[in-house]
Amino acid sequence: MTGYSTLLTERTGAVLKITANRPDVLNAQSRILLEELDDAFVRATKDDAVRVIILAGAGKHFSAGHDLGSPQEMADQKKNPVEGFKDEYRRLSERFFENTMRWRDIPKPTIAQVQGYCIMGGMMIASACDIIIASDDAQFADRAVKWGGSHVQYFSMPWDFGPRKTKEYLFTGAFISAADAEKAGLVNRVVPRAKLEEETMALAQNIAERDPFALKLAKASVNEMQDAQGWRQAMEGAFKNYMMTIPHRIEMGTYGPKAREKAPKDRFGILNKKTG
Repeated sequence: MTGYSTLLTERTGAVLKITANRPDVLNAQSRILLEELDDAFVRATKDDAVRVIILAGAGKHFSAGHDLGSPQEMADQKKNPVEGFKDEYRRLSERFFENTMRWRDIPKPTIAQVQGYCIMGGMMIASACDIIIASDDAQFADRAVKWGGSHVQYFSMPWDFGPRKTKEYLFTGAFISAADAEKAGLVNRVVPRAKLEEETMALAQNIAERDPFALKLAKASVNEMQDAQGWRQAMEGAFKNYMMTIPHRIEMGTYGPKAREKAPKDRFGILNKKTG
């Protein structure tokens, strides 16, 4: 796949920068964007000239999460309707869980360059990266409990924040500042907004100077150590718990087409602010 409609790609030396390019909808993750992102990651993995991958979002915000209602996504859903719970299970697993698990295991260092809002699905793909560099105005959140859900599909939050803080953030749905995210261990560095791109690229270029085989095995050792501690099994269990909330949310009227019709256009209370 070439000529992406939702992504920009740019290589600087051995660093490939992939940018979600839907700033008008806060880089909401449509099916097309996620499939293009998967393709871009596959191509970067196979390209020996690429040693480090940066994942960014165009505009003022990294990502407001899954696309819940843009005209493009609604038109796409009409062309690709979901029939029944089993089909929905497959769709959610493939689109929001299995792909993110693959991205976590990309055999090259990945860096998320995060600014502004990093919500729900945005937090998922940032968490799947090896390193997160955040601007000082970045904010993170998983607000699923507010709508009768348990959490997002790729639920690494307990590993990033620890169990007690995770429960607090889930139960309240509160936004997490960049400073608090750094203190907890989700974020590696917090930098001024004006220097975010510069600082992220500098780190990526530094890492790209290392031996790629050594980088691959260093990353594998860390991921395999988490897996030995039960990470992968826990992630699979969390996804199943997430899926159990779908019938409940349908009963509540907070999931599916009818919920989208009733829901305010701005579910996060952020679009009325000057977002770009």
